[in-house]
Amino acid sequence: MPTAPDNWISCQIGARENYTIPRALHQQGQLAHLITDAWVSPQSSLNLLPKNLLANLRERYHPDLEQASVYAFNSSLIQFELTQKFQKKTGWEKVIARNQWFQQQAIKTLRSLTDQFTNPPILFSYSYAALELFRFAKQQGWYTVLGQIDPGIEEEVIVTKEYERYPQYRADWQPAPPEYWQNWHEECNMADAIVVNSNWSRQLLEKTGVDSQKIQIIPLVYTPPKTASNFVRTYPELFSQERPCRVLFLGQVILRKGIAAVLDAVQLLEGYPVEFWIVGSQQIEIPTHLKTHPQIRWVGHVNRSETTQYYQMADVFLFPTLSDGFGLTQLEAQVWKLPIIASRNCGEVVVDSVNGWFLEEVSGNQIATLIKSILKDTGQLKYLSNSLKSVFQFNDLSLFNALNTIIRLLEF
Repeated sequence: MPTAPDNWISCQIGARENYTIPRALHQQGQLAHLITDAWVSPQSSLNLLPKNLLANLRERYHPDLEQASVYAFNSSLIQFELTQKFQKKTGWEKVIARNQWFQQQAIKTLRSLTDQFTNPPILFSYSYAALELFRFAKQQGWYTVLGQIDPGIEEEVIVTKEYERYPQYRADWQPAPPEYWQNWHEECNMADAIVVNSNWSRQLLEKTGVDSQKIQIIPLVYTPPKTASNFVRTYPELFSQERPCRVLFLGQVILRKGIAAVLDAVQLLEGYPVEFWIVGSQQIEIPTHLKTHPQIRWVGHVNRSETTQYYQMADVFLFPTLSDGFGLTQLEAQVWKLPIIASRNCGEVVVDSVNGWFLEEVSGNQIATLIKSILKDTGQLKYLSNSLKSVFQFNDLSLFNALNTIIRLLEF
């Protein structure tokens, strides 16, 4: 039987999932090191820079990891980004370059840590930036765990079909190059275990041939803000043109997120007392008549810290994704007692008629039909909001216990 693993090394680009994996491990004394691209602690000299220059790095820190061993590459990252900008690299070329840059930096750090482990550690890394890390880890006899951030290549097949259906929204979207998926398949093959966040992801990975025995479903963790527990949501007795039903779409404005169905629904609901709030960066071409549509409020990109006000002011949350590894915004909406309309192609947060409704299909007709039923009976929203308790419960301890299950599997 293999030697029992000796702690975890967590590698990640960005503040993905608000550092949930390393935080859970650190709280239980099982995190050896966090290796990340940038780390801006309160003591960092980067805080002396003008705030507009630091905007993308402000959230690259978490106080729960203040005492953790963290390795980051702030200077190298800044130099890398400037080089990419100078070379005018964009799209997949830039994504792949960043993933390669991070792995090169991380391996330099890993080489300096190899002698400190009595037993082989577990190297955790997120998909698409794990291949070189796993190759290095395997050379050392370490265990490898892949955090799969999305449902993989089958998701791209779904999105490609949507772009063929709605060519007017195409913009400059391109499928990933073959090398991206070739590297991913090798990551999956080299991983001792693969963590996905939903049964939907599991299904799509199995469809593409990933070994089902490796796959472990671990839902996302979300820690509600303390202010959410005292929040009181109110609804009018009847929606009107003066006080329309506020339907919130919060996320990237891309076809994968179901925005085409949302815009179809807007046109089917013209004249009804409904207002769509679309919050997120626009990455598709919006037709002129929709850009100026009186029932759409285009908010654009907002920082995560600014999203709370939109959850609070909305009446219902719309999450019509064609495919998502989970969909954290569902948890965020839920803690603000906001009923959810969601597709089934994501994490299982919605319980139909308990905290929201399922879309049987992602289409403008389905969305419009559900919203019309809400307009006829506002009491549905009141009931779901008032009775909404956190149907979905998964905390840091649950996450650690789930990760421990992986350790037991690796031991055998």
